[in-house]
Amino acid sequence: MSRILLVIFLRDLMLARRVGGGGVLGLVFFLSLVTIVPFAIGPDLHLLSRIGPAILWIAALLASLLGLDRLFQADHEDGSLDQMLLSPAPLELIILVKCVAHWFVTGLPLVMLSPLFSLMLDLDGPALWAVAATLLVGTPALTFLGAIGAALTVTLRRGGLLLSILVVPLTVPVLIFGVSATESGTVPFLTPFLVLSALGLASIALAPIAAAAALRGAGQ
Repeated sequence: MSRILLVIFLRDLMLARRVGGGGVLGLVFFLSLVTIVPFAIGPDLHLLSRIGPAILWIAALLASLLGLDRLFQADHEDGSLDQMLLSPAPLELIILVKCVAHWFVTGLPLVMLSPLFSLMLDLDGPALWAVAATLLVGTPALTFLGAIGAALTVTLRRGGLLLSILVVPLTVPVLIFGVSATESGTVPFLTPFLVLSALGLASIALAPIAAAAALRGAGQ
């Protein structure tokens, strides 16, 4: 079973690199949004540093949605999804592995480059590393919650818009606590960070079960 999961993980990494530029597209989108917002706000650096964490989190959410509609749809189109449903490996574990592969391609590069993007928004040292830490524990929740929407829209050829409508409300608590942990002077960092970590762990545990049920329903 572990060999099957490893093959699926490596296959998704390879396909993500070949189709749509992999995580490069998400990074370019992330960078574009972070670059454009300061021009819209103006030269007020104090305002920019205050809303900088929110900008980074919104950019991370939108970047994580890119390509998420293809998480299961490509497998549905080429028949791989039917093989996964018949696989001796539990479907929930297969979905878990696919989400981890998707996060490696889209979420991890954003986390690694978030300190550089934070400097572009005039964030200081503590806020800079707080953003990186919250993105590290929060972006997996965005991916796993997005997997639920991807599973629900797997039979729709152009379900990207519907997927966004379904997923964005689910990610609101993640955004709230992610931004709260990076705002200095409002609440201690540890409290919202622990809640954010709990949301991430809960999504990792529960989202594959919900997505598997949606895929089984679509396959009937």
